[in-house]
Amino acid sequence: MLRGEKVFLRAFKREDLQRQWTFNNDIEMEVMGGGDPPEPQALERLEAEFDEQIRKGGRDGPNFAIEADGKYIGMCGLFHFDKVAHTCEMGIGIGDKAYWGHGYGRDAVRVLLDYAFRQRNLHKVWLRVNANNERAIRSYRACGFVEEGRLRKHVWSNGQYVDSVYMGILSDEWAAAQNTRSQGG
Repeated sequence: MLRGEKVFLRAFKREDLQRQWTFNNDIEMEVMGGGDPPEPQALERLEAEFDEQIRKGGRDGPNFAIEADGKYIGMCGLFHFDKVAHTCEMGIGIGDKAYWGHGYGRDAVRVLLDYAFRQRNLHKVWLRVNANNERAIRSYRACGFVEEGRLRKHVWSNGQYVDSVYMGILSDEWAAAQNTRSQGG
């Protein structure tokens, strides 16, 4: 559906579930993702959730599978929409470690931001990231996000309290960056 330089963002398919289940049960992925303490997930539960969404029908919403080299490598999406302020939160997870540190996540974020600002007419996209996830923070900065705030020692992660960093990008900042990119800058 949405194509970047390295990735293709598309709807989830049943055949993605096996790999997503592996990602969801990878302790390193879970810790870096910044969510709740890691908990196991049965493949049957993931399949049941998928089946429930399929039964509801309609569209998949602004949640995308990330595909590279013809295979599912992770997911990204937009959520917590504020219809008055035209803002939303963004989330991304590259579960296939072979694709870490090679620009696939950055490309997915850029494609998702293009969708958010150009297709959904959002004013701002924001995110939360644990301060110890330096690779993600560098990637978000490279995509134009700026730190907007920090909750000190707010998250218990892998045996320690870490800051929760809030970052955001405004539509006009994104547009200016696109103009610079298209002019070769």
